[in-house]
Amino acid sequence: MAVDGSSGSVVRRILLGSQLRRLREEQGISRDAAGYAIRASESKISRMELGRVSFKSRDVEDLLTLYGVTDQTERDALVGLVSEANTAGWWHSYSDVLPGWFPTYVGLESAASGIDVYEVQFVHGLLQTEEYAHAVVTAGLPTSPAEADKRVGARLERQKRLYAEHPAQLKAVLDEAAVRRPYGGRQVMRKQLQHLLDASEMANVSLRVIPLAQHGHTPDSGAFTILRFPEEDLSDVVYVEHLTSALYLDKPEDVGTYAKAMDLLRVAAQDEAESRELLHGIIREV
Repeated sequence: MAVDGSSGSVVRRILLGSQLRRLREEQGISRDAAGYAIRASESKISRMELGRVSFKSRDVEDLLTLYGVTDQTERDALVGLVSEANTAGWWHSYSDVLPGWFPTYVGLESAASGIDVYEVQFVHGLLQTEEYAHAVVTAGLPTSPAEADKRVGARLERQKRLYAEHPAQLKAVLDEAAVRRPYGGRQVMRKQLQHLLDASEMANVSLRVIPLAQHGHTPDSGAFTILRFPEEDLSDVVYVEHLTSALYLDKPEDVGTYAKAMDLLRVAAQDEAESRELLHGIIREV
């Protein structure tokens, strides 16, 4: 499956940045030297190679010249990525209410073909109802009603990835505490739990719950997400969010560690059918 349009802009930036980094390292050129060549700093080159900033065609052309890329077909292919990489995604209109580190995640999530998540505090954003999402948003840091509504809107927009023509495959592991913690009151929770049951029946969604009675067999880890992409040149990315920042990990050893942790979590959890029974039981208690 190819990723195009605004949903792939972050992926294109990362792909272009990784290609530029590979070419620079092959030539043994420092980031300082590369920055000097395009009248920029070493940190600007670092951000470009990580796909964290937009690109200028002239800068890319100058870097390709510096790196000894003379084949016109190769140059055209890389320069051609610039316009795609700079396309504003739908989430751009929500940037005023999203943390500075989060738009990158939303762009990657929008382009991912596989999304593996583990949540311990609350239901994952891709599986939240509007009412539950509003309760979660307003239970956090102080926010105005307008900002809360906009943040909820962004969360609902993200969920369209599960209902697209070629939807992402979501594998979610939720701690039982996440589905029992009461956000928004009885009716909100009943609707949220029913929504989880409905989502669990979707062909592209696997939902497992780790019972509270299960202990001693799960990794010592907080919530995290593993994003997988159809592009062969783009590695899997692990996303770990903190209160004031987030980590994006793509080194094979880091991704491998989290992938093993996710496997252990899925083993510790009840299977899909047992998880649905557990959710039915919680609904009866609410």
